[in-house]
Amino acid sequence: MWQGAVFILAIVAFAGALEDFDPFIDIPFKPLKTSAERIEAHGYPAESHLVETPDGYLLNVFRIPYSPKLNNGDQPRRAVLIMHGLFSCSDCFLLNGPEDALPYNFADAGYDVWLGNARGNLYSRNNTRLNVKNPNFWKFSWHEIGSIDLPAMIDYILNLTGEKDLHYVGHSQGCTSFFVMGSFRPEYNAKIKTSHMLAPSVFMGNTTEGLIVATAPIFGAPGLGTSLLENQVLLPQNTFLQRLLDTTCSNQPLMLSYCKTLAMLWGGPEIGNLNKTLLPQIAETHPAGISSNQAIHYIQSYVSNEFRLYDWGSRRNLEYYGVPEPPNYDLTQITSELYLYYGLSDGSANKDDVSRLPEFLPNLALLYEVPEPTWGHLDFIFAQEVKKVINDMVIDYTKKYDAEHTNK
Repeated sequence: MWQGAVFILAIVAFAGALEDFDPFIDIPFKPLKTSAERIEAHGYPAESHLVETPDGYLLNVFRIPYSPKLNNGDQPRRAVLIMHGLFSCSDCFLLNGPEDALPYNFADAGYDVWLGNARGNLYSRNNTRLNVKNPNFWKFSWHEIGSIDLPAMIDYILNLTGEKDLHYVGHSQGCTSFFVMGSFRPEYNAKIKTSHMLAPSVFMGNTTEGLIVATAPIFGAPGLGTSLLENQVLLPQNTFLQRLLDTTCSNQPLMLSYCKTLAMLWGGPEIGNLNKTLLPQIAETHPAGISSNQAIHYIQSYVSNEFRLYDWGSRRNLEYYGVPEPPNYDLTQITSELYLYYGLSDGSANKDDVSRLPEFLPNLALLYEVPEPTWGHLDFIFAQEVKKVINDMVIDYTKKYDAEHTNK
């Protein structure tokens, strides 16, 4: 494993050094596919939309407007927004293919499917006011994704479709940001029908995720470590790096071991149920890039054992929040109908942490523990049995809600 880690980290460092260097390299890399191209390759219609946030970020949102199996483009279709996790992008939900991936399953169930992308990832690295190389471009954490990005995407979708509310599905950080929105922007609860949280990383005090635990002494509280790391891109998507990893992630035993190491570095060691045939596709666009503040904010959550705003240090906290300690998010403000799903082998969304949530949630409809004891963090999107274990259940609850609330 360590040989693989060193190999991948060496490539990351090499690619970072070449960020501004654009030589002609005549290597037969596979062309990079966008989410829209991946959707269209399976015979589904795809649209690409740009959503501008109030602070100027341009978020690339993809849409599967209807299912070719149902030919329902001229029929009413309820909207669902699906949001990715840390280091990820809209591609992650598509990689399991049209039979097993959640967006296609939702489309085939008659829904209008939207795939979001958070600021800073490979699809949303533009701002109308800031250059991507300006540190202020990267001065955000998952607080801004939840308080600004999600509301902007939701308003865009509802305005375009004419719907008054929608369904939401989030994985990992897609859950974190939803909890931010529901508590910090509570007016948006009225725009959510059902919200499905897959591996909800909210409270983090019991996480066993190695990178968080190992770096907590350095980045868990404001100080020299955070001041050196704040406000910059972390593990950016790099064309040379992704093409190299994608091309080498074959089914040959040596390269397959490196790709498994890549998956473990990104998502943790719980990859026992992973559909390993997806590794080359995962390597194409992952990691997709984040702000270092997003990672720091999670590490702070582990150290504080609270779900609260970003800790800038007492002086800046007084400036930003009016108090020396960052305030906790008021989870009791989240009134949308919530469904929580967690796995017993998830080092990031630990059972003990997820179990703290129900007492704060006034409209919790489900707290579901996946029976498979080896079910981990990435299994909610990449497992071989994800359709049977997760997707069908999510869609059944969504359809049940719509059936019960039709014409109400």
